[in-house]
Amino acid sequence: MKCHLLLLTFAIAACSPIHETGAPATPAITSASAPVPTSAASTVGTGILTQYHWQLNDAFDSKGKRIDALFADTNKPVQLDFSADRLNVVNSCNNMGASYSIKKGRLQIGQMVSTMVACPDPARAALDSAIAQRLQGSLSMNLLTRGNTPRMQLVTDRGDTLSFTGVPTAQTRFGGPGEMTFLEVAAQSVPCQHPLFPDKQCLLVRERHFDEQGLATGTPGEWQSLYQDIEGYTHTPGIRNVLRVMRYTVTNSPIDGPSVVYVLDLVVESEKVGN
Repeated sequence: MKCHLLLLTFAIAACSPIHETGAPATPAITSASAPVPTSAASTVGTGILTQYHWQLNDAFDSKGKRIDALFADTNKPVQLDFSADRLNVVNSCNNMGASYSIKKGRLQIGQMVSTMVACPDPARAALDSAIAQRLQGSLSMNLLTRGNTPRMQLVTDRGDTLSFTGVPTAQTRFGGPGEMTFLEVAAQSVPCQHPLFPDKQCLLVRERHFDEQGLATGTPGEWQSLYQDIEGYTHTPGIRNVLRVMRYTVTNSPIDGPSVVYVLDLVVESEKVGN
């Protein structure tokens, strides 16, 4: 049974081959967060906003009552991702986004645009509505950037207060833009030799290529064991996936650590293999 996710128009950069790691590397990597400058809400530009994923940790209405509708899944908090001129909402039921600007210490949000997928879970359906009601118009913004954990507070005109914690993006953590590539992940993982984990299972991956229309092109690369995790990706046995990932070079990596890290950007194709 195949379940292909529609390949939307790709902004495809030159793709690079899978990194040859040589000796097996540790499956995880620890990287220090970049120092965070101190800024006032009245002077902050888009730079600090784009360096972090902003995860909702609290929300109260004008009477101090918690807005439970914004917390449909505690494991996947509502997250705001900012680009130079666009705001995207992550972990909502539908894909949601809007243009934005900052004027006199206020966050100005344009018309929210959303896909129209039906949400079978009533809580997630209510989440989309709760987000759209509050992320609109002009919001008072207070940005605290002292220390390594920035925080952002947004207050709506009707007095709802939304509090966010900043989590460094991969580009911030690794000190530069990543390189886009596509990896096909086999349905089943395979045993692999690892000095620290004798019974380790590795993802089996190969490089794929796509043209500007999102159509497969060229010859896939050779299958290889990937001795590290792909950040943001959880493998389900029996499901073959094609992933669009960002590859980042790790400077000053430990001797037993990987020199590159892969971060999931998009699952572009999925297929159930076997029974």
